[in-house]
Amino acid sequence: MLRSQATDVLAPWALCILFLFSGVAQAAPQPITALPLQAEGENRWRLPAGEYAGQFRIDEPMHLRCEPGAILQAQGEGNALSIGAPDVTVEGCTLLDWGRNLTDMNSGLFIERTAHGVQISDSRLEGAGFGIWVDGARDVKLLRNRIVGDASVRSQDRGNGIHLYAVSGARVIGNHVREARDGIYIDTSNGNHLEGNVLEDLRYGVHYMFANDNSVIDNVTRRTRTGYALMQSRKLTVIGNRSEQDQNYGILMNYITYSTLKDNFVSDVQRGDTGGDTMISGGEGKALFIYNSLFNSIENNHFERSSLGIHLTAGSEDNRIAGNAFVGNQQQVKYVATRTQEWSQEGRGNYWSDYLGWDRNDDGLGDVAYEPNDNVDRLLWMYPQVRLLMNSPSIEVLRWVQRAFPVVKSPGVQDSHPLMKIPTEKLLTAKQEPTS
Repeated sequence: MLRSQATDVLAPWALCILFLFSGVAQAAPQPITALPLQAEGENRWRLPAGEYAGQFRIDEPMHLRCEPGAILQAQGEGNALSIGAPDVTVEGCTLLDWGRNLTDMNSGLFIERTAHGVQISDSRLEGAGFGIWVDGARDVKLLRNRIVGDASVRSQDRGNGIHLYAVSGARVIGNHVREARDGIYIDTSNGNHLEGNVLEDLRYGVHYMFANDNSVIDNVTRRTRTGYALMQSRKLTVIGNRSEQDQNYGILMNYITYSTLKDNFVSDVQRGDTGGDTMISGGEGKALFIYNSLFNSIENNHFERSSLGIHLTAGSEDNRIAGNAFVGNQQQVKYVATRTQEWSQEGRGNYWSDYLGWDRNDDGLGDVAYEPNDNVDRLLWMYPQVRLLMNSPSIEVLRWVQRAFPVVKSPGVQDSHPLMKIPTEKLLTAKQEPTS
């Protein structure tokens, strides 16, 4: 009798344990060779059109080409395709509906640290988890892939489109990512190259954390909450990128050193909803925000039609800022410091659309210095409620006093050789990738 009762009590637990183990077995990835691959040569295989359910894994070097209509459907579980072998090429595949557990790093395509020299090209991925996760592998190439997240999920709960962790030598070129969390996230990864990617409707377009000696060339971000979030990194080369209609920040530099920003175009950055994600407060629609960043070269960039052209704070000094154009921003500069910053180099400054000086000798340089901020600006930054008095006689008196008695002028930005013509006109006519 006692034995029968014990058996009755244990039976439900045994069934639960059996169910759990069977669930694990069902979710285990199948070898890619379980699919009806057709040989195309030595280590070259073709996957015919059709929908293939489950999760799959590649454990040997091969070239896998998917025919149009060949779909790996992961049924909401795990990784759609995992790669654990080096020298694998995956071309033209469609991966759908993988898992969304971000703690488990569920990804459409997961490249393990043993998978060096992998190339993923011309593939389409759609799912709520991470798109492509590269975990410590070297010399990976991600070329011309299209990655779409799930817009019905909060952006914080989506995976990143492309995620590089402890990666070196990666080339991420010509990809299109939209509606994921971050477009391309680079963490603790050195010596990588991003070029020609289009990143739309995201939290951050490009997001760097603790990554050195990387290059970011000719990428486009649109409608993100920050176009380029460059954080805790050094020796970044950021050239020829575009930020269009992003919110809060076009380019954000947080503890960036010894880096180059050149020929970038940022337009129409407006104050937007931070979604609770903003790592630094004060996203007033800044084309360029420089926070605790030193020894950088910022030249020949174009910042236009934004709420704020450039904001420097938290000891961001000793940066080379020259040859840039600040055009039609509601406020050009916000800077509070203990010493004046000179924003011209070798007799050449920046272009300011609100500069009211003159050029009597026609050398292309203003004859009087451009000083964008005064004591009244500082007062407004410290006490925003004073804006109610902006047009009052008292504010006008304050401005007259500081003009008449420059001895009371506070430290700030000074451009001693402002440019009379826009130096970045070629950026205005740069080819733009179509939105799709």
